[in-house]
Amino acid sequence: MGKEVVLDIETSNSFADVGKYDPSLLKISLVGVYSYATDQYLSFLEPELSKLWPLLESADRIIGYNLFGFDYQVMNTYYPGDFAGFPTLDIMKEIEKVIGFRIKLDDVAHETLGEGKSGNGLQAIEFFRRGEIDKLRDYCLQDVKVTKEVYEYGLQHGKVKFRDRAGQIVTPSIDFTLNKELSRPVSMTLPL
Repeated sequence: MGKEVVLDIETSNSFADVGKYDPSLLKISLVGVYSYATDQYLSFLEPELSKLWPLLESADRIIGYNLFGFDYQVMNTYYPGDFAGFPTLDIMKEIEKVIGFRIKLDDVAHETLGEGKSGNGLQAIEFFRRGEIDKLRDYCLQDVKVTKEVYEYGLQHGKVKFRDRAGQIVTPSIDFTLNKELSRPVSMTLPL
């Protein structure tokens, strides 16, 4: 899987705090990643984000769930470039293309893997506000692990699973393979 990176972010504030749904108004508390190149789970607090950028800039692809709809919009307020130009697999978008609507990671993970997320983003905000950084890190990296395992299952089997509104298991076919012809973004923090 080369230099792919699985990513998830947590924020230190919520939409209720900023008064509207606008991810660009949220602040990062922590970013969790899994690097296939080093087989490591890593985390970066907001003041450490400059250490994260080179890892993402050199990645073959960034993988996540709702990256375009949430994570990238928050991260773009910190990054000197634009994450929309990065080679990306947004698992939620790929599933949405096939089934026609958005579905939560937890719903996909429960049926595909038999396990789900360990909580929700509001809990992560509370961990941050109480200074419980180890709990915040554990929560975020569990989301990264679940996302990674959904990705690997989909890559291996060409499908994922979830329950529809009638409670029936649905198994849409998906394609998570890496397109090697994707263009690389211009590096904004690595020396040229």
